[in-house]
Amino acid sequence: AQNVSNSDWEKKVTEYFKEKLKENNATNWVPSLNDVPVHYLKPNSLVKFRCMVQDMFDPEFYMGVYETVDPNTNARVLHFGKYRDVAECGVSYTFTLERQTFYCVPVPGESAWVKEISFLTDASQARVSPSTSYTPSRHKRSYEEDEDMDLHPSKQKEQHMGNSSGGDIHGCVEPKRLETEASAGHHLISPNCSPPLDLNFPLPGEKGPACLVKVYESWDSFKVNDVLEVYGILSVDPVLSIVNNEERDSSALDPMECMDTAEEQRVHSPPASLVPRIHVILAQKLQHINPLLPACLNEEESKTFVSNFMSELSPVRAELLGFLTHALLGDSLAAEYLILHLISTVYARRDVLPLGKFTVNLSGCPRNSIFTEHIYRIIQQLVPASYCLQMTIENMNNSRFIPHKDYAANRLVSGVLQLASNTSLVVDETQLEQGQLDTTGVHNVTALSNLITWQKVDYDFSYHQMEFPCSINVLITSEGRSLLPSDCQVHLQPQIIPPNMEEYINSLLTAVLPSVLNKFRIYLSLLRLLDYSISDEVTKAVEEDFVEMRKNDPESITADDLHRTLLVARFLSLSAGQTTLSRERWLRAKQLEALRKARLQQQKCVNGNEL
Repeated sequence: AQNVSNSDWEKKVTEYFKEKLKENNATNWVPSLNDVPVHYLKPNSLVKFRCMVQDMFDPEFYMGVYETVDPNTNARVLHFGKYRDVAECGVSYTFTLERQTFYCVPVPGESAWVKEISFLTDASQARVSPSTSYTPSRHKRSYEEDEDMDLHPSKQKEQHMGNSSGGDIHGCVEPKRLETEASAGHHLISPNCSPPLDLNFPLPGEKGPACLVKVYESWDSFKVNDVLEVYGILSVDPVLSIVNNEERDSSALDPMECMDTAEEQRVHSPPASLVPRIHVILAQKLQHINPLLPACLNEEESKTFVSNFMSELSPVRAELLGFLTHALLGDSLAAEYLILHLISTVYARRDVLPLGKFTVNLSGCPRNSIFTEHIYRIIQQLVPASYCLQMTIENMNNSRFIPHKDYAANRLVSGVLQLASNTSLVVDETQLEQGQLDTTGVHNVTALSNLITWQKVDYDFSYHQMEFPCSINVLITSEGRSLLPSDCQVHLQPQIIPPNMEEYINSLLTAVLPSVLNKFRIYLSLLRLLDYSISDEVTKAVEEDFVEMRKNDPESITADDLHRTLLVARFLSLSAGQTTLSRERWLRAKQLEALRKARLQQQKCVNGNEL
């Protein structure tokens, strides 16, 4: 209002909040939609949301500046429409502007420990924050009372229709709030929507709020599947919930909306109590979602954190190797390769070839046992985002792996392979039995193979396919060699067979201290973000060494062996905190590869041609 004649006021708003959020851990004071149910938050207050862009809708027009006339006094008043959905009544003049809408969901497969640590970090600051009415009531009421409130909505008439947004995940604690979410299809039922609204989460059984994120500037810098942290104004105006209703007051909403089809309108304008709107003031792409690490590692404070952690890297690696050796039933070689796998990431692309991917096939796993389930439990405790895919005939034939475009609703319908970068995907092939794959099953297996080989998923747009590059760490557990491609097969050689696998893994997780577990989490996330290079001198030495290896064994040493050994050397160096390759690490990589191959050869002799 003070800057009517000055168009710079929008920049001033952004700068103001950017500066304010740098002060005194201010980012932790802002209530998060990841932690706090939407009906506990004040409408039109500042909130934040850690999310993945699942879909991008068409740009929309809004009333950037508009004038209203007071019917009593005929006084004309100028209003700004930015950061809001609903205009004042009696508009006499408008100046339309454009904004982009992203459909955002919580990061698929986000680990419980990420939610818990983020919630506790925010809660420790939010106790003194005046911006949310949620925190004080959290201390006054127990979870049981909260559940009771949801079971009896009449007790909370002052809140939005007793809505349960599915966003009430308080860290590792299973939410007791009554979910109106279907277990398979994550539908939310609203009195204004029929059929039920599908929140379009990529993974089955996911909880948390979906949001329509309205972006006002630089939206071209964001892409589908980017992970963002957005700060903006929460909009949950009840008028937004009047969808497909004859009584809808078209004058209150943007005029362009009425041009949509009924199905598109239902999907693009869901009830705000279920899918709140956030009008973005600041948005940043996240390098990672590990709350134990600084968000940006380039800042001076972050550099101190990194150098301090790197100074104690060696004992952390040794402890992690011991921990994973126990998890893999005493197999230290498999544990070495699992560490290398967990710190791998696609660091570049040469033409279509993704460099840095390191898919491991852990063969020799007990068939139809709970071994993979427990390995996955261990991985969940270590990485920020993961998913375990049971490779059964039923899952292959009935699951939706590939996202596809629904032209009737004008939206991208998500699939299991719509994942954020650096998600760990564990594929349990030990569940695979004889059976017939139908057309869907064949497409799904092909999509999974393409993901592993090319680190891309071809989304289905009916008339064409569109490539979406990704960086997903795939670990395949199988009895024999996997049907799927992999970069490296490691045959498991258990040294111990626990009588009760569940007790064994539980005792392993109980024995490790939370502080040590946190060091493992920092270790794995941090090493993925480090730069790495090979000097010309070492490159020449490696080439000469490879020529010698070819001379000595021309039959079995191939270009693929060189590529794999260089990858192993890369991740071996990074796992020791070294950002360049030394001769010592190169020799160690050759040694590991020799041990791995010898084990495979030994197994081949035992089982014939199975491997």
